Amino acid sequence: MRYSQFLIPTLREDPAEAEVVSHRLMLRAGMIRKLAAGVYSTLPLGERVLQKTAQIVREEMNRAGALELTLPFVQPAEIWHESGRWNVYGKELMRLKDRHNREFCLGPTHEEVITDLVKGVVSSYKQLPVNLYQIHIKFRDEIRPRFGVMRAREFIMKDAYSFDVDNAGAEISYGKMYEAYSRIFERLGLTFRPVEADSGPIGGSFSHEFMVLADTGEDVIVTCSACDYAANTEKAEIKQEGTSEVNEGDFKELERVETPDMRTIEEVTGFLKVGSELLIKTLVFTTSDGPVVALVRGDHEINEIKLKNYLNCNELELAEEDVIESITGAPRGFAGPVGLEKVKIIADYGLQGGTNMVTGGNERDVHVINVNFNRDFTPDTFADIRLADEGDPCPRCGKPLTTTRGIEVGHIFKLGTKYSKSMGATYLDADGKAREMVMGCYGIGVGRTVAAAIEQSHDENGIIFPAPIAPFSVLVVLVNPTDEGQAKIAEEIYDGLMQDGVDVLLDDRDERPGIKFKDADLVGIPIRVTVGKNAVKDNKIDVKRRKTGEVQEIPVENAAAAIKDIIVS
Repeated sequence: MRYSQFLIPTLREDPAEAEVVSHRLMLRAGMIRKLAAGVYSTLPLGERVLQKTAQIVREEMNRAGALELTLPFVQPAEIWHESGRWNVYGKELMRLKDRHNREFCLGPTHEEVITDLVKGVVSSYKQLPVNLYQIHIKFRDEIRPRFGVMRAREFIMKDAYSFDVDNAGAEISYGKMYEAYSRIFERLGLTFRPVEADSGPIGGSFSHEFMVLADTGEDVIVTCSACDYAANTEKAEIKQEGTSEVNEGDFKELERVETPDMRTIEEVTGFLKVGSELLIKTLVFTTSDGPVVALVRGDHEINEIKLKNYLNCNELELAEEDVIESITGAPRGFAGPVGLEKVKIIADYGLQGGTNMVTGGNERDVHVINVNFNRDFTPDTFADIRLADEGDPCPRCGKPLTTTRGIEVGHIFKLGTKYSKSMGATYLDADGKAREMVMGCYGIGVGRTVAAAIEQSHDENGIIFPAPIAPFSVLVVLVNPTDEGQAKIAEEIYDGLMQDGVDVLLDDRDERPGIKFKDADLVGIPIRVTVGKNAVKDNKIDVKRRKTGEVQEIPVENAAAAIKDIIVS
């Protein structure tokens, strides 16, 4: 491919709209352009990277025995009502009506469609197991699409679905996908880690996320160096320590203190001269089953997903001001558990054993000190409802947990019979008895994986693509296209590499060398071959590795063979 015939509209300056590295560099490198919020066109350079990434995914899915198909993007509401998710999935589900006023949605995922398909074509245990996948468009109406293709509304995803006769078979299918995903991300040249995760709106009993490790990642991962435990913070369990012995003789007298306009933890603890670990944060939530109060230590953060899962409710949101006042009698920032009635109170395990603590006084500008459990109030239950922190004990071995940042690029789920039961996906066993198929679900964000690769591998000059997904393996830079000697050598190297099956781009543009070199670094092609004056004068070309910056001088006559050796090294 010749640069002069290829569309790569690079940008010299950082776009104002770009918030993260991958978004900035994908725009600057001419890989994507924004059409609407969270909706992007993929340009030829970006398309090459996406296609290479998708091909590796496809090869490993095929190797694992999955079969490729294509499912409809527009889905009828009936199957979503059948699964029970039409009113549960949330506003991310883009709903629409056709000319006959029939309801449809744009597919954010395809559990309903694949279940409807399989129940119509699979009837016997002899047809199972089966694993079907596609690489296709998805649409989720994100409330705040951001970070370019990292969190877009429209995106390319590989989604696969397995159907088995029983749980034992489903475990085997899940294991095959776990291994396939590990091979995929190894082949893509990424540093990654599988972690335990929450199943979210997809549902199911168990899941793993595959995280690309990157300092700029938006997700926090907790890991244990003493054992193999790893989880995202939404899922990470916190080992419950034994309840501390409390000597009621240490209880101090309950006291109300005026704290004018002091709502935040920093303001209250600073005024009272106590540590944040002695403050009880009182959070009021509205749920599909009514209001609930959650308590966590002042130096801890509530984990809304854990709380929602513990309550087993469909919806959970922080309460609005009027709800807080109706329950506590005080505005936000002054709520406390003492004296609350007719509302469920759940306290985090981290509060067990705490004595003489501080809470809101359920009155504007008032806090209460020397609050003690059981004497002053009793929660309905204790539970693990907070985010894990660095240093928390590992739930498996008790050793301290560490945190790192990552980007979710893949997610695999054990669905069980969630969809087959609600949608009637059954098969006849060897005795002719109808049984529900046991399902699994497996997704990879293709564009998100490309963005994660850039977040993980870049420098101040641009992208450093892993070789397997680079748009081209080699960039031949012809310094001066008007110099016949340089042009002849560059063409010979280019033709030789092409004949040997190397994916090569020839920069034959009539541009200044500095512009060509800057563009070369920006787009991140692993090997840059420079054909300049020395090629004619000394019969030497420069070969630079983008990742290390290492430069080698190579005789022109050995160029093609030497470059191929560098590619495979």
